[in-house]
Amino acid sequence: MPNPSVLKLRFLFVAAFAFTTLLHAAAQDAAPAATTYKTDEDVAYRSGDDLTDAMRERCKLDIYYPDNKTDFATVVWFHGGGLTAGNKSIPKGLKNQGIAVVAVNYRLGPAVKSPAYIEDAAAAVAWTFQNIADYGGSPEKIYVSGHSAGGYLASMVGLDRRWLAAHKIEADDIAGLIPFSGHTITHFTIRAERGIGGKQPVVDDMAPLYHVRSDAPPLLLITGDRELEILGRYEENAYLWRMMKVAGHARTELFELDGYNHGGMAEPAHPLMLKFIRNDLASKQ
Repeated sequence: MPNPSVLKLRFLFVAAFAFTTLLHAAAQDAAPAATTYKTDEDVAYRSGDDLTDAMRERCKLDIYYPDNKTDFATVVWFHGGGLTAGNKSIPKGLKNQGIAVVAVNYRLGPAVKSPAYIEDAAAAVAWTFQNIADYGGSPEKIYVSGHSAGGYLASMVGLDRRWLAAHKIEADDIAGLIPFSGHTITHFTIRAERGIGGKQPVVDDMAPLYHVRSDAPPLLLITGDRELEILGRYEENAYLWRMMKVAGHARTELFELDGYNHGGMAEPAHPLMLKFIRNDLASKQ
């Protein structure tokens, strides 16, 4: 006959094991499901019978989005390349962050000239406002960003109301603008189209600086190290920051990433973008 002490120990072990199993199962039931993501590629954001071949080829976007949650924020992301090169891609630093990313291609020079680039950028942002709810996202949580030429496009679409107005969308409905190392003067490619050299600054209606206003969406400006950046890029952004403050804009921030050049500043800037978005969303709750 088994020793009573041994039977008791066996009973206690079985009971403890069963209790632990129940706790684990309950914890699994209580834990939220991990967010999963899908990507739809080469979605046309322009339509109609009057599209040019360049529009049919270039006016497409990829949308990376959570497929098991709703009411999420979205970043519209424009690639760099001086308005003459580059292709859409989903930045690695923005993946698996609970947000959607709309990565946009747009027409490029010299095949087209200004303002075609900005018109395409506005059309892509308008598409996002009109369609993001179909993917589960919130049209009230759309942020517009990009690196270099993409940062310039983000600023132009968000500060100059006329481009989105053409699509019956109010630029001020953008939740936030987050340009990475974007021109705030008129872009050098647009100046070159006019025969103006790269060292001759121009501030006209093709410059974000021309559209400084107090009622613009929240603005986060990020550049690389001023000594390593493209000529004058930090100083341009610092001047936009100052003039937005002078105009009475309540939410303009400026970051300079020490030790990073123009090309290398994008990756370390993504956490700053995500923090800006999360703080903005938290302030609206």
